[in-house]
Amino acid sequence: MSFLKAEWRKLVMINYAVNPEILKPYVPKGTSLDFYEGKCYVSVVGFMFLNTKLLGVKVPFHVNFEEVNLRFYVKRVEGNEVKRGVVFIKEIVPKPAITFVANTIYNEHYETLSMKHDWNISNTTIKVEYTWKKNKKWNTIAVEASAEQKEIPLGSEIEFIAEHYWGYSKKNEKETTEYEVKHPTWKYYTVNKSELELDFKANYGEDFEFLKNEKPTSVFLLEGSEVSVENKKKL
Repeated sequence: MSFLKAEWRKLVMINYAVNPEILKPYVPKGTSLDFYEGKCYVSVVGFMFLNTKLLGVKVPFHVNFEEVNLRFYVKRVEGNEVKRGVVFIKEIVPKPAITFVANTIYNEHYETLSMKHDWNISNTTIKVEYTWKKNKKWNTIAVEASAEQKEIPLGSEIEFIAEHYWGYSKKNEKETTEYEVKHPTWKYYTVNKSELELDFKANYGEDFEFLKNEKPTSVFLLEGSEVSVENKKKL
């Protein structure tokens, strides 16, 4: 049975090219940093969990909710297979049960905060906004995009950012947790405007405070799909 099944919808991805030295202390054992055209990326990602089931059960008041995370990209080579994966610096959700289970079972770095979202969808445009409250201050990520769904081009930056099917978490210097994330290839919307009001230091610590002065290299909006999380193991 899958650990988690849900829909991940309307994923806002705000991406930064960074010095890989910043991320090296966070790389789990058994993985290495992944690069796109020589660049190392971190992403702020906001989206909705919908119709969520933990171990096949809908937990009351934990079915539909927001998540915002800061993540970077790694790979793991097993024989002839290259597993392209994601490592999370922090994942913010408004539901304490999700935080407890993810941190306890998956060695993740979840935090429970007050969160809100707003979707405004018409025939021509989609406006998506995710907000959360940290230290009495509201943070916001938002985009306005064209409503037409498009296929992700092979070999593109958006494919590198969006198409990952493994998650890795650093339990300690010797142990890594690996899990599989299954979903079909997503479609995207062309982003026309974006907004970011984010206290990087308060949310993610001093190592990532510098991002407040950085300009994103790209901003994407993905439609998302049904997903499942399974096959957890220790490396």
